[in-house]
Amino acid sequence: MSDGDLRGRVLQALASVRHPETGRDVVESGHVQGLEVAETGDVRFSFGIQADDPGGLVREARVAVEALDGIGSVKINVSLPQSGQGGGGPLPSEPPTSSVPARGAGRGPGVVPAPTPKSGILGENTRVVAVSSGKGGVGKSMVATNLAAAFAAGGKRVGLLDADIYGPNIPVMFGAEGRPGVSGAKGQEMIEPMEAHGVRLMSIGFLLEKEQPAIMRGPLITGIIKQFLEQVTWGDLDVLVVDMPPGTGDAQLSLVQTVDIDGVVMVTTPQDVATGDVRRGIKMFERVNTPVLGIVENMSGFVCPHCDEEIDVFGSGGGEGLAQEMELPLLGRVPLDPAVRLAGDEGAPTVLSAPDSGAGRALREIADRVAEMVAAGTTV
Repeated sequence: MSDGDLRGRVLQALASVRHPETGRDVVESGHVQGLEVAETGDVRFSFGIQADDPGGLVREARVAVEALDGIGSVKINVSLPQSGQGGGGPLPSEPPTSSVPARGAGRGPGVVPAPTPKSGILGENTRVVAVSSGKGGVGKSMVATNLAAAFAAGGKRVGLLDADIYGPNIPVMFGAEGRPGVSGAKGQEMIEPMEAHGVRLMSIGFLLEKEQPAIMRGPLITGIIKQFLEQVTWGDLDVLVVDMPPGTGDAQLSLVQTVDIDGVVMVTTPQDVATGDVRRGIKMFERVNTPVLGIVENMSGFVCPHCDEEIDVFGSGGGEGLAQEMELPLLGRVPLDPAVRLAGDEGAPTVLSAPDSGAGRALREIADRVAEMVAAGTTV
């Protein structure tokens, strides 16, 4: 088959992908640019995101091309809209307001919309536990990974949704590779989650090339999270753990507006720069009427393997002090432990690979306490 024939088939496949609102295909609308088809069947093109695009449009384009015979790898470089094409103008200059508008009220800059979660997205008995933090680098994804693995080891049916779109670490931490499958009739396709260590997984990391950054703005983040909730065959789960990105932005608001959250676990390290950001995160969840289960203090101390002296690398007592200030339980302290680093790099959660380590014991105790609180409906 000639390169020209294959290129024509690729263009035809892409032309079958249509925007649900405009009805135009992604070739005609100019979404697809710079198409290259190599003799080996490798395909590369740019996909220009536009302001009103749904979150799944890029994935649909990839699936359409990968379904063709003779196709090798498919690499898509996603680009943002330029200023003047929607969403590219200056930020509003008005100061944020502290009020939460009633449902249906107009929204000004900085106003948090009232949560309006949909019913029936997940199983009737599925409990949703979000793991969040105020800043990056405090071990939030590590805690989410070990909570999910501990729940599954205890016999629960568990899913883990990686909502950290810009830093999707869950595939690495679970040692999961490959791409999710797609099932269902055309127009009603559902994504099949990956699975590792008894946990069903969904992450944008499964859909991107290894070195490809997720370059997208807030509306697309919202669309992707909703798609991962509504268009993934999670099945009848007991618990869905959600690994949130750091901060108090679009991802957090999208989640609380889409599903009812049974509780949030906040992760911090002991130093003030971390606890200050976590305090803001707790306040955000309070403002949108989402219960916070408590606080996990990670990297709480390091025990020297040679002299048994405990060294407070990041200070001490920050998590406990924050818990007392915010009138929340301190769910546990996780020490600095080489087993945690090794487990994350090797894709084997600490509660499974090093259950007798200091961190392994602490994480399992935290998971047991969270499970008890969620089952009992205990919130502060």
